Amino acid sequence: MSAADHLFKLRSYMATLGVDAYVVTSSDPHLSEYLADHWKFRNWLSGFTGSAGTLVVTQEEAGLWTDSRYFLQAEQQLDDSGIELFRMGEKDTPAYEEWLNLQLYPGCVVGINGKTITVNAYRTLAKTLKKADIRLDGKLFLEDEIWEGRPLIPEEGIFELSADYCGMERSDKIELIRDIMKSKGATHYVIAALDEIAWILNFRGKDVSYNPVFHSYLIITENQINLFIDPHKLTSSIGKQLAKEGIKVYLYDDFYEFIKDMLQDSIILIDPDRVNSSIFSYLPSQSAKIEIESLITQLKARKNPVEIENFRKAMIKDGVAMVNFLYWLDNAIGKESLNEYTLTKKLRSFRKKQANYQGDSFSTISGYGANGAIVHYSVNKESALEVKPEGFYLIDSGGQYLEGTTDLTRTIALGALSEDEKKDFTLVLKGHIALDKAIFPKGTRGVHLDILARQALWSAGLNYGHGTGHGVGHFLNVHEGPQSIRPQDNGVEIKEGMITSNEPGLYRTGKYGIRIENLILCENDQKTEFGEFLKFETLTLCPIDLRAIKVDLLTSEEKEWLNNYHQKVRLALEKHLEEDEKQWLVKSTERV
Repeated sequence: MSAADHLFKLRSYMATLGVDAYVVTSSDPHLSEYLADHWKFRNWLSGFTGSAGTLVVTQEEAGLWTDSRYFLQAEQQLDDSGIELFRMGEKDTPAYEEWLNLQLYPGCVVGINGKTITVNAYRTLAKTLKKADIRLDGKLFLEDEIWEGRPLIPEEGIFELSADYCGMERSDKIELIRDIMKSKGATHYVIAALDEIAWILNFRGKDVSYNPVFHSYLIITENQINLFIDPHKLTSSIGKQLAKEGIKVYLYDDFYEFIKDMLQDSIILIDPDRVNSSIFSYLPSQSAKIEIESLITQLKARKNPVEIENFRKAMIKDGVAMVNFLYWLDNAIGKESLNEYTLTKKLRSFRKKQANYQGDSFSTISGYGANGAIVHYSVNKESALEVKPEGFYLIDSGGQYLEGTTDLTRTIALGALSEDEKKDFTLVLKGHIALDKAIFPKGTRGVHLDILARQALWSAGLNYGHGTGHGVGHFLNVHEGPQSIRPQDNGVEIKEGMITSNEPGLYRTGKYGIRIENLILCENDQKTEFGEFLKFETLTLCPIDLRAIKVDLLTSEEKEWLNNYHQKVRLALEKHLEEDEKQWLVKSTERV
């Protein structure tokens, strides 16, 4: 069935319920970025497979709102679907809430699955619609009714991550959280975010592609831990260990009934941006609610010394795999038949050779030529372009290791480049270096640093539409908060121990894309009479393509940074390489 057929089916069912519009988000009940197939309702309805986007369907119209990362992808996938693309962030693009108010009339009903929208987002949507006398109904789970052949929730087992990797025992994390709960006056803490539960319990799973998490809910009280999970996921030894530690296991499907029956005098702590609105609606109305940022978000974001040391080990492994790949590519290009898809498989084969490799950390972006300009390009076997010994090839990839999560992007010159191509590459590199070299006072937020990565591009009248940096989990989600580096201010300081990406880019539609990404660790720099200052350390170990650089555009300080970085890469990786690969690395990291 086509997207048009799916929309017809949805509209027919909406009509029987008296629903005038239906909103489909890109989330699951845990508000995850990446979803198990069971919750990819928006994908099924629209045919759009990007990780971010909201579909809104009325009886006459349909629109999909997504950001600049997915504009080109959405154009292609929504073609002939009857769904209009709304480009978020562009001047004349209305928010979908405003669009609904224009499409509907007083007395209309808008439906949404309340399990797929945050408490705060639901409140905002309801408030906006109410201005036009439109009612929001968050109890309409229409996917249950119209999605034939819906995939089941995964039943993969979980496994324990030793404190040798994560640095803290489960009991210590729980005690720390309880101490903070007590200071806030909370008796119960309701947690639905999968990466937070995995982090607290030191368990990892395989329910979601690329993210080592498992479907569950967790409630921490003053004297009890309640875990809601499919018992098939637990081995007998894990089950016995949980019982020994006083962690009580309930069925995953019993969670909503459980919270509905919580004691009326409970003081419940939730994060309204990390808990779905249905959870909030099920909580006892008489219970006091404390709405604050998740206690786990900050704890998880600031890596402890053991996690940091393991990240360094993961970077060596990933750097070796990348050098294996880049060396092979240099020798294969123009001699073998290559395409964007086969290159992703080849890189994965090199990562698989590394000990403790657990899979990729996201779907590899493998874009040759014009496809490199599609920021989150999704390659498949059928549509993959042939890769030739000319122009730019962009590969954005990462691995999951027991030691940590990696994410890096390299733009590779596959043949001779024009002066304009080299200039573009060098301007991106200058921004990357400027951010990496930043020294800044404590209290600095990502929005304050973002300009450093863009200044060289701005000076040439150029820019990129995505953020510059996101947080990265420790053998967890490749995208995690709370920090980010982007033009929008989220109010979050960059703190010691946070690991963030540094990935400026430049995209010329129909021609090529350029992005250079490393992961950087925030650490202390110095303390003076003017305060405490922080800096970044680059963790990623992989050469930056010297063939793409217009060296005369680099300052002496920038050349020094590049030479020092390449020396660090060479010293860290060469002892793990075969002789021919080592010689390739020496040449690829020579001084400029």
